[in-house]
Formats: sequence, C-alpha cells, structure tokens
Amino acid sequence: MNMKIAPVDYISLWNSLSFEIDQDGIGFIWLPKCPDGYKALGHVVTNSTQKPSPDKIRCVKAELTEQCEHYKWIWGAEGFNVYITRPSNKGTQAMGVHLGSFVAQVGGVMSDIACLKNTKSDLSAVPTLDQLKPLIDAYAPWVYFHPDEKYLPATVEWFFENGGLLYKKGDEANPVPIMPDGSNLPQGGSDDDAYWLDVPVDSDARDKVERGDLARAKVYVHVKPMFGATFTDIVIWIYYPFNGPATIKFKFLNIKFDHLGEHTGDWEHVTLRVNNFNGELKSIYFSEHIGGTWVDATDIEFQDRNKAAVYASKHGHAFYSKPGLVLDGSDGIGLRNDCEKADLHLDTGICYTLVSAEYLGTAVVEPLDGA
Repeated sequence: MNMKIAPVDYISLWNSLSFEIDQDGIGFIWLPKCPDGYKALGHVVTNSTQKPSPDKIRCVKAELTEQCEHYKWIWGAEGFNVYITRPSNKGTQAMGVHLGSFVAQVGGVMSDIACLKNTKSDLSAVPTLDQLKPLIDAYAPWVYFHPDEKYLPATVEWFFENGGLLYKKGDEANPVPIMPDGSNLPQGGSDDDAYWLDVPVDSDARDKVERGDLARAKVYVHVKPMFGATFTDIVIWIYYPFNGPATIKFKFLNIKFDHLGEHTGDWEHVTLRVNNFNGELKSIYFSEHIGGTWVDATDIEFQDRNKAAVYASKHGHAFYSKPGLVLDGSDGIGLRNDCEKADLHLDTGICYTLVSAEYLGTAVVEPLDGA
C-alpha cells in the first residue's frame, strides 16, 4: 500500500485578485483533495488561475498523520488569514512532527490540514548526557532583574539552610524548621493544603531569606523530547524564596500594595526549544504568571553570542523578551510588570543542576553541574 499518493484534485481556497494591496503578483492558494484514507499536510501556492499539477504535492496515509492546530498568525486581510501549524498533542510522548507548514483560514473556516507523525519512538536524535552540557553552555540565557528588585533568586537548599519553616494544618502554632536536605518534607500525596512552607518568623532572618542570594543562586534544568523527538525542550527553572507585592496601574495612578501578590516560594522558568538535527535554537518560552509566550529565536535579543536576554519583572518575576512596562490588563488598568536591564543579572549557564531527563532512562539524573 502506498504511504503517499498524488491528490485527485485541488480546491481553490483564495486568491488576491480583488485585494487592493501592494503586491508583486497575484497569489492563489489551493487545498489538495486527497483520496479516502489520505491527508494533506499543506497547501500549494501558485501565481496562476490554472490548477497545480498533481505532482506538486503528495497526500499521506492517514495513519501517518496527526491532528494539527493553528497557533501563530502569519498574515491576513479581509477575512483571510494564514497561520503556522503544529501538532495538537504536544506531550513528551506525542509523536506528531512540527513541519513548519501553514494553514489557510477563509471566512472563519480552517482548512483540513494534518501534521506528520513518527510511527514509533526513536530517540536517536535526542541529545545524550554528554551532548546536553554544550547545548546548555551555548544557549543558557542571562536573566536581568529590575534595579529596584528586592526579592532575588537563591537555591532551594539555601532556603532550607536559612530558616525555611514547614507548617502543618491544625498545628499552625508549631512550625518545624526544614532539614538542610529537605528530608523531613512530606512525600507523595496530593495538593490538599495540609502542609505549606514559609519564611522565618524572626524579622531579620525573614528579611534575609526574602532577599535571596543571587551570588550563589543556581538553576534547575529539566530536559524533554518534543514533537516526535525532533526537538528537545531544555527547561530552566529559577527559584525565588519570596515573591514581592504587586503594583497596580489605574491609568495615570500607580498604587503599591503592601501584601497583594506576596507568597513564599516562587518558581519561574524559560524553555529553550532546540532542533535535534542541527542543534539550532528554534524558540524560547517565557513564563508570565499563569501563562507565557513563545518567541522565535529571530525575535530575541542576544548577548555573549547565543545567550538570550530575559527580563524579570519587578517583584513578580514574570519573564519577558524585552525591557519596559508590560501591563497585565487593558485600558490603562492592570498589574504592572516593570522590566529593565541592570547590573543585577543571572547567567543561568554558570551554575545549574540537571534534575530530570526521563528519556535517558531515569526520572532523576545524577547532577550535571555547570562550571
């Protein structure tokens, strides 16, 4: 049975004949019409009203494809839009492949375009333990903190050693100091609010812990295959002992709250997506409070050759690709995220520990420390 076959026809989706825009020529977009049991992986674009030749593209056996979704807008006008596609299932075990193709949307209706998938798990292109270190060394970003940032990163171990407390529901008056190795922390179970962590009660010790220890901070790295093991995600986690209070902007008025947004223990992360076949950095994910943003490598500010600049917002630690004010709201009202490039920064490639890379055969790998 043929795994790929020529389309039986084409459907004319759109053309630019009636568009009053500057264009070098007229464009036509066609959707391949595939035989039963086969799927199209993309469109055909021509500059002619004549249907393309069936030899221009191939339909693929449906069992070799997965459902696609559109996730990034490329261009559009007058009810016509073009988006980059990616597999809908993006888990570490998902086999869908990110081809970089596009899908056309006409009048709100999305074309039926599929994604290719691997038929079996093949991790031969995923970085080995020895290959991970040069990748991290090459791409680990610099995180810039606001010059007025009080609440800086540290290590989990430093938080334990400097008075971190373990509280238990029903016995709140008797918190227990956390052991330096965390051995007395609850294990397993679910998020039932039965236990929680907090900073020391003593004001001086509390202030010290809240400020963190940037000089000795390190990051924690989780590595996982993506898109049928054609890409690798290197997730760099940064730990802050404390998240500071928020500032809310009401148009021309800024209100600094004493405790709104404060909490003990703040994890933030950036994810480096690397192509497994050429080692190139494809994009970076910036965590931003309850969400985040993927940014293409071509749109990122770099320094020291390949190291991205990541900007942490004042007190809240949300990550952004550019300095300035990002308002989490609308109409001039919302949470302020103030970012600046200052002398306060963390080179995440200097000190890191690889804590998880399940595809290597174990949930926790022996620490791979940065230089």
